[in-house]
Amino acid sequence: MPQFEEAYQYIINEYYIAPRDIAVFIPCAVRKPYSTSPSHKLFHALFDEVFPDKAKYHVVIFGTCGTVPAELELMYPFAHYHYMLGNVKDQKIKDDYLRIETARIAGYLEKTKDTYTHRIAYCIGLFRKAMEAAVLQTGIPVEIYPTNPMIDKLYDADCPFPEGSLSMQEYLNEFRNALTEMRDR
Repeated sequence: MPQFEEAYQYIINEYYIAPRDIAVFIPCAVRKPYSTSPSHKLFHALFDEVFPDKAKYHVVIFGTCGTVPAELELMYPFAHYHYMLGNVKDQKIKDDYLRIETARIAGYLEKTKDTYTHRIAYCIGLFRKAMEAAVLQTGIPVEIYPTNPMIDKLYDADCPFPEGSLSMQEYLNEFRNALTEMRDR
C-alpha cells in the first residue's frame, strides 16, 4: 500500500525522535491501535515494571506497518489496516515482506544511529529475520530476544506457530532480564 510508504517516508525524513537511552523494538499487532492488543498490554506492563522512568526508553513498533514510533500508532494508516503475516503461506509474499521490512528497519536504524545509546528487539519469525538482516546491513547493533537457544528450547514443530508466542512466560522472563541489564548499564 502506498500509504505505508508515505508514512514511512514521513517518519524517516520529517519526524523528530527525541534522544533516549534505550530503543525497544516490538512487533506490530493485529488489534489496532497496537497498545490495545493483549500482547502490547503485556509488553507495556513489563516496560512499566522495568523502567520506572518512561523518559529512559522509546518504543518502536515494526512489522507489516513498517517502523512506527509508538506515539504515532493512531496516525493513518497504522491504526487502519488488518493483516496477519503469520497466516500467510505464499513464499513470494513472505520474501517481499522480508525485503521491504529489512529496508525500512535499516532506514530507521540509520536515521536514529545517534538517537539511542542501546537498542533491543523482541521478535520471532519473519519479524526477527528482518531485524537481523537490517542489523547486518547497517552494522548498528540491536540485541534481539528471545535468544536463539531459548527459541530452540521451546520450539514445537507440531504447533501451527512452532516458535510459539512472544507472550510465553519463558520468553518474557528472558526479555525482562535483558531489559533490566540494559537499564542498569
